[in-house]
Formats: sequence, structure tokens, C-alpha cells
Amino acid sequence: MKLGARILKTGIAIVLSLYLAQILHSPSPVFAAIAAIFAIQPTIYRSYLTIIEQVQGNIIGAVFAVIFVLLLGNHFIVIGMAAIMVILLNLKLKLENTIGLSLVTLISIMETPSGNFIQFAGIRFSTIMIGVFSAFIVNLVFMPPKYENKLYNKIAGTTEEIIRWIRLSSRHDYDHQQLKTDIEKLKNNIKAMEQFFSMYKEERSYFKKNLLEKTRKLVIYRQMNVTAKKGLDTLKRLHRFENELLQLPEDFIQAIQEHLDYLIYRHEQLMLRFIGKVPTPDSETENDVEANNKQLFQLFLAHQRESTEDTNMHLYHTMQIVATIIDYSEQVEHLDILITSFHAFHDNEVQIEDTNNNY
Repeated sequence: MKLGARILKTGIAIVLSLYLAQILHSPSPVFAAIAAIFAIQPTIYRSYLTIIEQVQGNIIGAVFAVIFVLLLGNHFIVIGMAAIMVILLNLKLKLENTIGLSLVTLISIMETPSGNFIQFAGIRFSTIMIGVFSAFIVNLVFMPPKYENKLYNKIAGTTEEIIRWIRLSSRHDYDHQQLKTDIEKLKNNIKAMEQFFSMYKEERSYFKKNLLEKTRKLVIYRQMNVTAKKGLDTLKRLHRFENELLQLPEDFIQAIQEHLDYLIYRHEQLMLRFIGKVPTPDSETENDVEANNKQLFQLFLAHQRESTEDTNMHLYHTMQIVATIIDYSEQVEHLDILITSFHAFHDNEVQIEDTNNNY
């Protein structure tokens, strides 16, 4: 079990909210701590959006609590009716994320003694807002998340695993069941890559130079995600249609293997070139990719002409393998163009810290 930054920030936010509530002599500091737990977010930008939503949600909960208590009292049935109304209004206003805290505000206010109710309601509302602002301060000051590191390392690790399996699959030298299990893990890694990309995209840059560089990086990271997905698609096709591959002519199998070896090598080099570990070559072999794709397609057409009508399904599956490999090669080529263009404008190396902490 790892102690992630978000776990630590949650603990600090609880301590800060309880401390501030105690300094301000709040009678129920625990509500500040509860609010702080709801308000912690993985990015500063999301924390900013959350604090706006939480203020709206808390106001809704407080207003309904006051109205229902003044009109109907604070019987537990009345509290339930008020909770239903709060949920419906939050959904209507598209504030689904604030429903939990709105209900905490509602219940904490409605369960207060009837004497000096308005005063107690104000104190409870203020206490909860202390927790919300405490979480925002912690997210702003303590350990700002570096999602670029997380994003690149997740992409690099996933790509490395995909490349390893493609190399083994093209030679039919692997454990069938183990690959099936790892493909599912790789699918989850792809989803994690998309989440980290979204979080990195939300991080704000305040200088024009940094903004332009980040905009170009976002384009590259998006293409890295797309290329990794195409690599996984290729792996899935090789795994699914293994028998069809074995039935192909020897020269066709050899061409597929050589083309895949070239692609995964180039994909691997591009990931390293982006962070400055591999220099940009003087001239690229764009024509080699196009020639390899044409050769692969010509071999498929030749195989199609030689096949009989009984092998239609075999040809259909072979066509999927060839099309997926060509699609993968085009995405690798596009990634190459983007990274070369990026380094032409930004000579500095991309600084990436090695981190495996994803929480």
C-alpha cells in the first residue's frame, strides 16, 4: 500500500479544518472535517470548480433546512422530505457532485435545537464552509500534483508492455492465457492514461511561453495515447487471429514480423526521443514506412488471388490484421512528425520524473 499525495492532503485538510473550527470556537468542528473530505480534489483547477459548486450546494442545503424547520419543524419525517427536495434541486441544477455535502448541511442544521435556531444554522453553515475552504487551501499550497510525470510514465510503461507482447506474438512465442490476462490489464492502463491526460489538461499555465509549450505537449500526449491504443489493437488482432497467421505463406509471415519489429522499435525510440534520451536523427525514414505498408498490402492482394472461395473467412481475418498494422504504422508516423516539430520549437529537454504513484 502506497501513501499517495491525495491521501496525505486529505489528512492535512482534516487537521486544518478542525484546527480552524476550534480557533473560531465552532461548537461542532467535526462538520468542518466532513466538508474537507468531500472537497479534496486531484487537481487545483478541479478544486476551484468544486469550491464554487460546494458553496452553491451548501446554500441550497441551508436554505431548505431553515424553510422546512420554520414551516414544519424538525421531525425526522420532515428531514427526509427536505432531503428529497435538496437532491431534486441539485440534480435540476446539475450539481450532482454536491449532493452529499448539501445533505450534510441540511441534516446538521435541521437537527439543531429549536431555540436560537437561526443562529445555530448560521454557525453550522459557517463551520461546513471552513472545511470546504480548508480543502482548497491544502490543494493550492501542499504538493501541487505533477500530472505530466504521471501521464508520461503511465504511457511509457503501457507502451513498453504492449511492445514486448507484440514482439513475442509476432514470433508465436508466448503464453496464450497470460497474454489474455495482460490484455485486460492493458485496457485498464489505457483508461488510466486518459484520466491522467484529462487531469494534466486541467492544470493551468499562467505564462504565455509555458502555455504555448503545454498546448503542443497536449497534442503530443493525445497522439501518444492514440498510438498506444493502436498498438494494443494490433496486439489483440495478433492474439485473436493467431491460427490465421500460422496459415499464411512464409514470405507473408516474414514480412509481417519484420514490419512489426520496425514499428515497435520506432515507437520505442519516439518515447525516448520526446524526453531527450535519444537524439533526433538528421533524416527520417518516412519512405520506409510507406514502402513497408505497400509491400504488406501487395502481399495480401497476392494471397487473395491465390486463395479459393473456401478461404473467405480466413481472408477476412487476414485483412483485419493487415489493416490494423497499417493503421498502427500511420499513427507512429504521425507521432514522429509531432515530436520532431516540438523539438524544433523547444530545444530544451522535457523533464519527466520517474514516479509510479498514481493516486
